[in-house]
Amino acid sequence: MAIEKVNIAEKLSQINDTWNPRIVGELNGQHVKLTKADGEYVWHKHDNEDEMFLIIKGNFKMELRDKTVEVKPGEFIIIPKGVEHRPVTDGEAQVLLFEPAGTLNTGNVINEFTRPYLQTI
Repeated sequence: MAIEKVNIAEKLSQINDTWNPRIVGELNGQHVKLTKADGEYVWHKHDNEDEMFLIIKGNFKMELRDKTVEVKPGEFIIIPKGVEHRPVTDGEAQVLLFEPAGTLNTGNVINEFTRPYLQTI
């Protein structure tokens, strides 16, 4: 197996849509994903998976049922399994996600944002 570094900016330059995560790495059964986000996502939860959102660029808020957490570039938030949440951005944001392989991006909801098969870039 070849060991190579990943250039996040180069990978993000290949993404021209929003709310469509791409796999950029894998370790210990976990996927490292990059996505661009813009506007309001869907309320959802993941019954069996925790998720980590690392904000690279942009204005990002994580709405929870009891509060909203602003997450700035260089910061991350972990959403524990079973917690209902909704990402919201004011303009385009760039996000790195870390979650178990096979995690459905919309969790318990199936709608126009659902991406059952993710591209690896």
